[in-house]
Amino acid sequence: MSGDPRERLMPPLVWRQRAPARQGDALDDVDTPALVLDLDVFEANLLAVQQAASNAGVALRPHAKAHKTPEIAARQQAAGAVGVCCQKVSEAEVFVAAGIRDVLVANEVVGARKLSRLAALARTARIAVCVDHPSQVVALADAVRLAGTRVEVLIEIDVGQQRCGVPDAASALVLARAIRDAGPELALRGLQAYHGRAQHLRDPAQRAEAIAAASRRAADIRDALLADGHPCAVVTGGGTGTFRHEIASGVFTEVQPGSYVLMDADYAANEPDAQGPAFGQALSVLATVMSVQAGHVVLDAGLKALSTDSGPPVSMEPGWRVGSLSDEHATLLPAGGGRVLGLGDRVRLIPGHCDPTVNLHDWMLGVRALRIEAVWPVSARGAVF
Repeated sequence: MSGDPRERLMPPLVWRQRAPARQGDALDDVDTPALVLDLDVFEANLLAVQQAASNAGVALRPHAKAHKTPEIAARQQAAGAVGVCCQKVSEAEVFVAAGIRDVLVANEVVGARKLSRLAALARTARIAVCVDHPSQVVALADAVRLAGTRVEVLIEIDVGQQRCGVPDAASALVLARAIRDAGPELALRGLQAYHGRAQHLRDPAQRAEAIAAASRRAADIRDALLADGHPCAVVTGGGTGTFRHEIASGVFTEVQPGSYVLMDADYAANEPDAQGPAFGQALSVLATVMSVQAGHVVLDAGLKALSTDSGPPVSMEPGWRVGSLSDEHATLLPAGGGRVLGLGDRVRLIPGHCDPTVNLHDWMLGVRALRIEAVWPVSARGAVF
């Protein structure tokens, strides 16, 4: 002990909540609320996207920010994915530690401490990161040089998301020259061209139109880089709502869908694309009826188990709908034709948005034939820095 009083408050191990079930348990024996993954649906979704990408000769790099679970990333890679995307350095650290050896941080990283950690990851994995400002290139090069590693760089371009990314070819060329001039520690891989706003356009024709415009912009900037003597081996982007259009564009060499292995109520609200795979709902939150009242019942899963940023959860129990949520409760209202629910009955809820819902749970339970087949830690939960 150093005498620092803070040390007496520090636990010797990182605490992780105990799992809500054990492998082999019946679904009805699971402690609730619990994050549940239907393995049959999950596997069908996983293979559908991998097959679509492989058939088109386009690489699949799933976005791990959706599931935050190394076991899922390993299954995606075993099926043919080239690696994963992460959104934060701490996420990347989790997946590299779990054995994933090709990680793109599909985001800008700012701050000396974060950049030092990113550069260190390149000692054991192929690491890439995005930039959209010359000062990011300088800071990244300094960190990588100090670590004695090598990091690949993608120039992020704004193809309609109106978030990060340079707006035009002239700005991209400034960055490409800065990456070249930084020295051998940095290597330009290509372009990050993600159109997040297009993922939830409800009309398939609108989604197709948005990605056609994004592809034209990406192609123009790619061609400008090549004409100026810069490499541009990769144009990457796309998501669950639009990946079919990116792989058919002739511009994108890699796609980054994430939610497809899980799915949620917001994606279910999209009008299906007749030419694309039909995804099933794999993810749900299992809850228990904890109170029965005149005109409603109450479940033990609320805002601390389900994200509502994209709307409330949807009940999978026929004849019942979610009326309201509070911290630890969800009120179910009868919608006609359903069974009578009593104390202890189980109800599955489809989250409005799968990504932040997953981030509320320490464990994901893989279920098949109403039994728990897998108990997976959500190891990157809380990895947001």
